[in-house]
Amino acid sequence: MNVLFVCSRNQWRSPTGEALFRKHPGLNVRSAGTSAQARRRVAANDLIWADLILVMETKHRERLRAEFPRAMVGKTISVLDIPDDYRYMDPELCDLLERAVTQVLSQVMQRA
Repeated sequence: MNVLFVCSRNQWRSPTGEALFRKHPGLNVRSAGTSAQARRRVAANDLIWADLILVMETKHRERLRAEFPRAMVGKTISVLDIPDDYRYMDPELCDLLERAVTQVLSQVMQRA
C-alpha cells in the first residue's frame, strides 16, 4: 500500500510520519506539503501514486481537493487531526501518529 503523509510545510509532521512508517511491512511511504514554502511540495503524481492519503488537518484535505480535483477522484483520504505544535520526531508527535495511523490502517484493511 502506498501511503502519502501531508502537512503544510513538510517540515515536522509529515516527515515524522514518513520516518515512523518507512519500515512498516507492506507500506511504501512518502511525505509532502501543501504550502509553496514546503520542503517537498505535493504534486499530482504523489496523489496518483497514493492508495491512502493521510493529512494532518482538515485544511490540507480541502487544499488538495481544490488544487488537484482530478487526482483526488476516488482517493482514500483521512484527516489525523494533529496540530502544528510539534518538532520533527517529537516523542508526543510520534505517539499521536502511531496511534492515529494504526487506527486508520486497521479501518482501511477491514474495508479491503
